[in-house]
Amino acid sequence: MLPLKTLFLVLLSLFLPNDLFGQPGKFHDSRDKVTVSAQLSQSHVAQGADVVLAVTLDHEHGFHAHTHSPVIPKELGNAKDYIATDLVIEHLEGSTLSVHEHFIQWPRPHTVNVGFGSSPVDYDVYEDKAIIFVPITIGPDAALGTVSINIKPIFQVCDDSSCLRPTPKPGDGNRWDDYEGVSVELQIVDPSELTNEAAHAGDTFDAFDSSVFARIHAGETGTTKHIVPFDAFGLQFSINTRGTGGLLLLLIVAMGGGFLLNLTPCVLPVIPIKIMGLSASAGSRAKTLILGFWMMFGVMFLWLAIGFAIAGISSFSAINQLFQYPSFTICLGLFIGIMAIGMGGLFTIRLPNAVYKVNPKHDSALGSFLFGIMTAVLSTPCTAPFMGAAAAWAAKQDQWLTLTVFGAIGFGMAIPYLVLAAFPKLVEKMPRAGEASELIKQVMGLLMLAAATYFVGVGLSGILQQEGAPPSRLYLWAVVLCVAIAGVWLAIRTLKIAKRNMPKFIFGAIGAVLAVASIATGFQLTDKGPIDWKYYTPAVLEEEIEQNNITVIEFTAEWCLNCKFLENTVLNQQAIVEMFEEDGVTPIKVDITGNNEIGNQFLNDVDGLRIPLLIINDGNGEEVFRGDFYTVDQILNAVESAKESQ
Repeated sequence: MLPLKTLFLVLLSLFLPNDLFGQPGKFHDSRDKVTVSAQLSQSHVAQGADVVLAVTLDHEHGFHAHTHSPVIPKELGNAKDYIATDLVIEHLEGSTLSVHEHFIQWPRPHTVNVGFGSSPVDYDVYEDKAIIFVPITIGPDAALGTVSINIKPIFQVCDDSSCLRPTPKPGDGNRWDDYEGVSVELQIVDPSELTNEAAHAGDTFDAFDSSVFARIHAGETGTTKHIVPFDAFGLQFSINTRGTGGLLLLLIVAMGGGFLLNLTPCVLPVIPIKIMGLSASAGSRAKTLILGFWMMFGVMFLWLAIGFAIAGISSFSAINQLFQYPSFTICLGLFIGIMAIGMGGLFTIRLPNAVYKVNPKHDSALGSFLFGIMTAVLSTPCTAPFMGAAAAWAAKQDQWLTLTVFGAIGFGMAIPYLVLAAFPKLVEKMPRAGEASELIKQVMGLLMLAAATYFVGVGLSGILQQEGAPPSRLYLWAVVLCVAIAGVWLAIRTLKIAKRNMPKFIFGAIGAVLAVASIATGFQLTDKGPIDWKYYTPAVLEEEIEQNNITVIEFTAEWCLNCKFLENTVLNQQAIVEMFEEDGVTPIKVDITGNNEIGNQFLNDVDGLRIPLLIINDGNGEEVFRGDFYTVDQILNAVESAKESQ
C-alpha cells in the first residue's frame, strides 16, 4: 500500500483547492504539475504516407512521473498502487489511420532517489521534458481533408517523498468523461500539395527511431499483451492468445514445457527414485495409480502456489526468484541432504515414531504428494524451452490466466509419473528387494547428496559473493566428490553382487565412466574459461556505451544449470571466443547468485523475468537481440547486424 504520508496528501488533493499547496487550483490532480502538448512531424500528409505524433510531458521542477513499465523496488510498497504512464488515443472518426500503439517509443527514464518508503531508494522515472513518439500510417484510401486526433495521457506525478492524485483513467466515470486531453489536426492532401514541412519540424523529432516504419511495413506486429513470442535454439514462433483457440494452444505449449522440465539436470536425477517407489507397489494397479495422482497433485500444488505468489505478491515476479536468497538455497540443500542420507541407508539409528510421521515413505499418499512438491521445487532453477516464455507472459496477466498457465506447466511436468502409474508394468522389472535394490538406493542417495551439496554450496557462494566479481566455485569439488564416490561404489558393488558377466561389465563400466566424467566436469566447471568476462556494474556498462562498443550481456547464476549448459556448449565455442577477441565487442556477465541488488535491478530494467537470458546491444546501447535458449549462429548474426548499424 502507499505510505501513509503519500495517501494523506492524495486525499487532501481530492478535497482541497490546489492553491493551498501554492499552485493554482485547476485539475486537482497530477496535471497541475505537468504541461501536456502534442505535435505532428508534418501537418500535411499524403495518402499511404507515415507521420509521427510527439506527445510531450513537461514536468514542473522537482516532480516526475512513473514510467510506462515501472519497476517498483520492494522498499516502495505495492506495485499496484503506482500508475504507469500511458496514452489513450481516442477513435479517429471517419478516417483510415493506423496508430501503431505497439511501436510507441517511450522516453528514456532517469534515475532519482525517492523516499516514499522507510528509506530512500533509486527509482527510474520520467522527468523534465519527456517526449512520447507515436508512429501513424495514413491509409492509402483515406479521404482527403482534416482529421482530428485526441490524446489523453495517463500519468501520476510525485516529488521525492509523495505522490499526487493520478490523471483520470478509463472507467473513472465523470472524471474520464470530463478529461479533454490534447488534440492535433492532420491534413490529408494530394501529393502535389505537399511542402518541405518536415525539414522545419524542429529538433523535437530528432530522438525518434524512424526504422520502426520499415519494421512495420515489413509485417512485424510488435509486442502486445496477447502475443507470446517463443525462441528456443533458433526455433521461433509466436502464439496469439486472443480467442479460445490461441489460449488452448498456449496451454498445450506450456504443458510441453512442463514435460521438458523432467529432462533438465535439475529433475532428471530424482526420477529413478520415484520409479523405485512406484515399483514397490506395482503389484497393485489401483494403489500405483493413486500414488501417481498424489504425486501429480504435489507437482501442480507447487506450480499453482508459484502462480498465486506472482499474481498476489507485488515483490514476487519470477519463478526462480527464491533461489536468489542464499538462506532458501541452503535450507533446500539441507532438506535434500537429509532425504539423501535416508535414501542411501547411511544411518540405521531408530528415531522416535513422531519423526517417521513427518517423513513418510514414498509408497504412501502423503509421501508421494510431498515428493511431487520437492520435484517441482527442484525444477524451478531450470527453465525448460517454451515453458519460460509462457510463464513470463502469464506473470503479467490477470490472476485467473496466471493460475491457468502455471497449472498447465505443473500438469505437463506430472505427465510422466501419471503414465508410469497408469501402466505399472513399465516399472515392474525394477528390483524391489535384495542387494541390487539396496545398491540402487545407495547410488541414488549419493547422487542426491551431491545435489544437496550443490545447493548448500550455491547458497554459501551467494553469501560470500562480492559486487562486480565472480562467485566462488570451490564447492563444486565437493559435488564432484559425491558423484565420483557414487560411480566407484556402483562399480565395486556390481562386481561383488552380480552373478553374470554382462551386468558386471555394463554397470561396472557405467560406474567407472561416472567417476571419471565427474572429475573431468569438475575441472571444466571450475575453470575460468576462454572468455575474459567483465562483471556487471552500471559504471562498466556505461563505459562500454561511451566507447561505442557492442555488448553481449549474459544473465546467469550458480544455481542456474541451464545457464552453465549454454555457456559451455554455446558461448565457449571457438567462433564466439574469436568474436570476443575483436575490437568493439565486449562480453559482460551479470551474476545474480546471491541477492545481488544491482544485478537484479538490471534484470528488472530490461524486463527480464527469468534466466538464462542473453541480450546483445549495439554501440548506442540499443538492444538488437534477446534470447534464453540461443545458438552460435544467432549470436554471430546479431553482432554482425549491430556492426552494420553503426
